[in-house]
Amino acid sequence: MTENLFYRNAYLWEAGAKVERVEKKGKGVRILLDRTIFYPEGGGQPSDRGTIEGEGFRITVEKVEGKDEVWHEGKLEGRLPEAGEPVRLILDAEWRYENMRQHTGQHILSAVFKDLYDANTTGFQIFEGHNKIEIDYPGELTWEMILGVEKAANRIVWSDLPVEVEVYDELPDELRKKLRKELSDKVRPPIRVVSIPGVDVIPCGGTHVRSTKEVGIIKVVNFYRKSRKLWRIEFACGNRALRYLDGLLADYWESLNGMPNKNRPLVERVEELKAEVEKLEKEKDSLRRELWRWKAETLLNNAEEINGIKVVSYVEDVPMKDAQAFVVYLVDRNPGTVVLAVGENYAIFAKNRDVEGLSMSDLLRRVLSHVGGGGGGSDVLARGGGFKEGPQKVLKVAIETLRKSAGS
Repeated sequence: MTENLFYRNAYLWEAGAKVERVEKKGKGVRILLDRTIFYPEGGGQPSDRGTIEGEGFRITVEKVEGKDEVWHEGKLEGRLPEAGEPVRLILDAEWRYENMRQHTGQHILSAVFKDLYDANTTGFQIFEGHNKIEIDYPGELTWEMILGVEKAANRIVWSDLPVEVEVYDELPDELRKKLRKELSDKVRPPIRVVSIPGVDVIPCGGTHVRSTKEVGIIKVVNFYRKSRKLWRIEFACGNRALRYLDGLLADYWESLNGMPNKNRPLVERVEELKAEVEKLEKEKDSLRRELWRWKAETLLNNAEEINGIKVVSYVEDVPMKDAQAFVVYLVDRNPGTVVLAVGENYAIFAKNRDVEGLSMSDLLRRVLSHVGGGGGGSDVLARGGGFKEGPQKVLKVAIETLRKSAGS
């Protein structure tokens, strides 16, 4: 069993240890030690990072996992370590300390949500730049309510309250009554209980700061409903809160500065831009339909009549989605018409519904038997692609096949 030194002292950034087992894993290595300062991923807190150094080798630790046996995984430089060798463990102290601040901040935030809105935290996760909790709350949340939560949470932070950790083989009944959440039956001794006097009492296996003031600041950055009774709250603490807000403000001001009208608020500028885009889209649609009208007229004037059917055939140079929209427009407005449109590695065959005895899916299937590829559709419209031949060849085969199908 690995001795977890981080439970004795969460501020222990360096320590010595002894190698117990080593496993090669691709270009990396997994190593088991007799003791460790590296926190393994669990309880919403990511694993620690850092290095393990020995005589003639260095491991950059990227992942730590396990409970009774804590395995360290990472990139190996130098020779492969051997069992029994002494090593030096060096944590990425900033990463660990910021995670401690986030985790303690989560306890405070969850306690405030419970106190103000009787909302239990059902999930928690620390990410690279922010964190999230999920709370069980059936009502509506607003930014005004969030501000009240933030004020209460940060009053606790700035009150400089001790963060205390005690370990129990069995929880006393009086302590059980004080827990923010009922203890799960899955939790087995030893049970670590993290307490902030007058604020929160909760079992937790993570690492935490010694005082609430070390959290620095708690800032909610986003919230949204996940389901009828579940809300996700995204937040950040300490330096990560500052970095998140700096990134948010940089994005805000760069976006505003890119607007024709650079005056706040941004939401009004966005609404103006959306209105302008909507206006342009209407103008674009009007111009497109005018273009379609002229294009359809030209194609119809050059159409070939096959057994009483007006056949429009041409090579298209627009994307298939746009080509299909025009084809549907053309056949819908022109009875007795079939359209064969072939583009760069696609074909669209369509007919007006009054054309009888001719199936576009059957026509496509026969064409594919000559030019390769795949596709399908219905009696009135079929699409294909992946041809072995170029557009001109595919179109030629389609016209010849249609002549035979129409009995010409």
